[in-house]
Amino acid sequence: MPSTPASINTLICIPTYNEAENIGPIVDAIFKVVPNVHLLIIDDSSPDGTGALADALAAEDERVHVLHRTEKQGLGKAYIAGFKWALERSYDQIFEMDADFSHQPRYLPAMIEALSTTHDVVIGSRYVPGGGTENWGLVRRAISRGGGVYARTILGMKVRDLTAGFIGWRRKVLENIELDHIEASGYVFQIEMKYRAHQLQYKILEIPITFPDRKVGQSKMTSDIAMEALTRVWKIRLK
Repeated sequence: MPSTPASINTLICIPTYNEAENIGPIVDAIFKVVPNVHLLIIDDSSPDGTGALADALAAEDERVHVLHRTEKQGLGKAYIAGFKWALERSYDQIFEMDADFSHQPRYLPAMIEALSTTHDVVIGSRYVPGGGTENWGLVRRAISRGGGVYARTILGMKVRDLTAGFIGWRRKVLENIELDHIEASGYVFQIEMKYRAHQLQYKILEIPITFPDRKVGQSKMTSDIAMEALTRVWKIRLK
């Protein structure tokens, strides 16, 4: 088993919408690698019963918590709700992680270790040496890479995977970013959060990961969401 440097001061936030097939397996997979963490499942009233499954997991394991939201309001709003929940408690490290296994739990020990010792923000990155994607089509790869170059150029950042969603934050970063001022609610939320941390001069590290396409369930990413991210980058820059 990999080393487990984390303690119960680490919380992993997992937003869900129609992830009934994934939520049990991803919880089991995380605890096999890092058993000394807590999980917060943030469910947006999934019609497929994900919320009820999450409640059952929480009833069986005190490491699992559930935050129910009454409607689907976007990825960013879900994460901000999770971050605020974490900051009301004693967690020192707060992670973002998808439920669909595109973010593989095997990377968590290295990310937690880096966050515990040397850096303020740790990103599971597809676009640094050693990182990559699996089973992505040509168009999706082009949109993702091209959008990253576009955003980095406008925002003046060196982070190569600005849209990455597998991220660990030290508590102090989320306390100082002013979460109520984050306007983005879709995937551009990931860009805005990293930019705010960059503006505050926090130390950001990218750790290479392989990002496979989901095997179960339906992707939430669409071309409209990707295009919205590109148009909103300027608003972030000028804010």
